[in-house]
Amino acid sequence: MMKKSQGSSNRSAWQFMPLRERCKRIAKVAAQFADNADEWTRLCRRSWRENSLETISGELLPLCSALRWIGRRGPSLLRPKRLGVFGRPLWLWGVRNEVHRQPHGEVLILGTWNYPLLLVGTQIAQALAAGNRVLFKPAEGCEALSERLVQAFYECGIPGDALQLLDSSKETAVATIDAGVDLIVLTGSAATGKAIFRQAAETLTPMILELSGCDAVLVLPGSDLKRAADAIAFGLSFNSGATCIGPRRLIGRDHEVEGVLQHLLPTLALSPELAIHPAAQGEVGRVISQCLESGGEDRTGRYSQKDFEESGRMAPLVIDRINAGDAIANTDLFAPVLSAIRVKEIKDAIEIINDCRYRLAASVFGPPSDARSVGSELSVGSTTINDLIVPTADPRVSFGGRGDSGFGVTRGESGLLAMTVPVLKGRRVIRFTPHLVFRSASDAQTLLGALRLMHGSSIRSRFAGLRRLVSSVMRGRNDNE
Repeated sequence: MMKKSQGSSNRSAWQFMPLRERCKRIAKVAAQFADNADEWTRLCRRSWRENSLETISGELLPLCSALRWIGRRGPSLLRPKRLGVFGRPLWLWGVRNEVHRQPHGEVLILGTWNYPLLLVGTQIAQALAAGNRVLFKPAEGCEALSERLVQAFYECGIPGDALQLLDSSKETAVATIDAGVDLIVLTGSAATGKAIFRQAAETLTPMILELSGCDAVLVLPGSDLKRAADAIAFGLSFNSGATCIGPRRLIGRDHEVEGVLQHLLPTLALSPELAIHPAAQGEVGRVISQCLESGGEDRTGRYSQKDFEESGRMAPLVIDRINAGDAIANTDLFAPVLSAIRVKEIKDAIEIINDCRYRLAASVFGPPSDARSVGSELSVGSTTINDLIVPTADPRVSFGGRGDSGFGVTRGESGLLAMTVPVLKGRRVIRFTPHLVFRSASDAQTLLGALRLMHGSSIRSRFAGLRRLVSSVMRGRNDNE
């Protein structure tokens, strides 16, 4: 099949609208969410999202903040940056450079079901702010919500040719990529990311993959164990556990792990059963069953495989005595399941986190200085000290993972710039162009002298470079005479 050309042919008139006006219109969309909050919470209501508070706090508030942030900071971040005289190499005297941020062209955004407003809405807004034309394929089951989301952008002045809603089928995603786009942004599972990556590789289409996690909560000696337990209880139950950076592994020495569980288990005993998304139920049930049959200990005592298979609901589950290499500690489950892993030393916990395939985020609980020190050793996309999930809602910060949790970033400054291509605009402002002059025999010695003068390791070395530079220039002058 003939693929359409990429780049300039995919750009719309939206790109040529003044940057400040583009960002202003996007910021206005926040009022659409604020003024119609009841409608949005109704559209977001699902079996796994029955509480409107979670939609307001987990989607509407951070999304509106992100839209307003684009309105304030977008123009300054996306405008051309002139590189001044300071820092310019001496041998580039007379050269002026600017870095322009140009849109990729046509951006395909493949939406997700777990946070269908915050994640998708921010990605759409940033792609549009950068001047791209956006093709948005929603997750299956989110069609009505996604249609209303796109309509909200239209009502604030985003033209129809700049934002197009596709149908939600997998076939549409495959066909759109095959037809040719300039950037793919996917939020989804690692399995989906690998499938899309293989297809995009055929056309070398760039991608941003925000994939799942198996995030760790590392508890250090001296931690506030109750605070850690309260944070884990929140993370397990929020959005029915369908949060990519929800707590999946509790790691620490025996004393700290058991102390956290002593605070956590009474709280979980009162937790209601939560609905698991139909797409996740099969894998969740299989991995839990395998883990319990292999010796994992259900510390909550509330899990029933039969009941889960019949209802699709489960209470938050803690499985103890897990080894770092067990499948449940290396799987991107979207369910309220926590694995407890006990280590002898904290360095062992750091190795476990850094060796895991999924390295989206991690939380470290402990004395602040100790926690920051340990956090700096973790090879993950983001680290939170003495908290989890909530700090990532800051619209100024970017978000992305490592390993099987994906690559590239969305949101924040880096996420906004990722929706563009940096393009150099260089010019020479004087007639001095020594590189265009016919080369002489002494030129190599002149440049060697200049190189040593500018970058020699000592005063003596640089002085030797100066002597060679002067000598070669004089020799060249004599030769010309």
